[in-house]
Amino acid sequence: MMHDARHPMNGGAPLPAAPFDGQLLNRLCKETLAGSGDEALLARLQRAYPEYPLRIARKGHEWYRLGGIIKPDGARVAPDVNEWAERTFIECGQNFNTLLDHCETERFLVTQHSGVSLYLVAETGPNAEDFVQIEVDRTQEFAHRYLIDDAQLPEDLEELIDPIDPVNVEPFAIGPPRYTYRRKTDVALFMQELGRHRADRHPAQRFMDDWNRSSAGVDKRFCEPWSLRLFQHIGRHGEQIMNVEIVRNPLGDVPRLESAEGRKGKALATLIGRFDSQAGYPFAWYFHMLKGLVSPHVGEAVSRDLTNDYAYLPARDAAIVKDWAATPYCL
Repeated sequence: MMHDARHPMNGGAPLPAAPFDGQLLNRLCKETLAGSGDEALLARLQRAYPEYPLRIARKGHEWYRLGGIIKPDGARVAPDVNEWAERTFIECGQNFNTLLDHCETERFLVTQHSGVSLYLVAETGPNAEDFVQIEVDRTQEFAHRYLIDDAQLPEDLEELIDPIDPVNVEPFAIGPPRYTYRRKTDVALFMQELGRHRADRHPAQRFMDDWNRSSAGVDKRFCEPWSLRLFQHIGRHGEQIMNVEIVRNPLGDVPRLESAEGRKGKALATLIGRFDSQAGYPFAWYFHMLKGLVSPHVGEAVSRDLTNDYAYLPARDAAIVKDWAATPYCL
């Protein structure tokens, strides 16, 4: 589906796709013990790919999902409460009262998986899209609630599996935390494929193109301040559905930019220069503006200054602002 090589935007020989192997990544994740931090995982992956410096770009929000069935002493009964309930209901002759009697006798507990997704990145070339993003889940299973409430028994399988008002227990861990490899994405190839399925240029591609020709792209690698949230699946008619969202990596608090109302010339240049200094790279205000973290009024004010021959921006950045003013976009 995707090509095996890509051409850098600045010319030169094709760059081969980064040789990150999904099977190896999966094995390394399974074999690595998850501790309080993720340094051991990062170090192990780095040893496997020493030519590509790896780092954890960001961690997602904590999430939860339903787990399985255990006994009160923590002994495993089944890994999936949905599958167990349906199977056991059949084994009980599809008699729901028989199933309830069994549950009351055994005092089963239901577990819950708590997880966080890690987004690791490895640069593979000079351009914004030249990096591989590796997604890994760090999860741990905990005892969560009793399967049934003796004082208010469920009326059907659906209520058994997902009660409105469950009887919770003091959580305790079921086994150690673990890593689960989810996927790797060669971003340059993903963006190529994304472009094939669109008649227009995706805003994220324009964002990356702007980065490549800006002073920000000269000063800093794109995947340091930014990473991606990727979407890819097959639609109900067999069509390929792809999308991407650019996400700011948590390198600290987002710098605050005072209102640009009434500012121009030196005052406006000082305002955006202070923001860039706090962000850690030039032209940062522009990319934060595209993400809605800075008001578009700032871009409009800078554009007006450019038409009035103020020259506080490098020529490469001034050209980008003029293009944006002619055809604005945001993500």
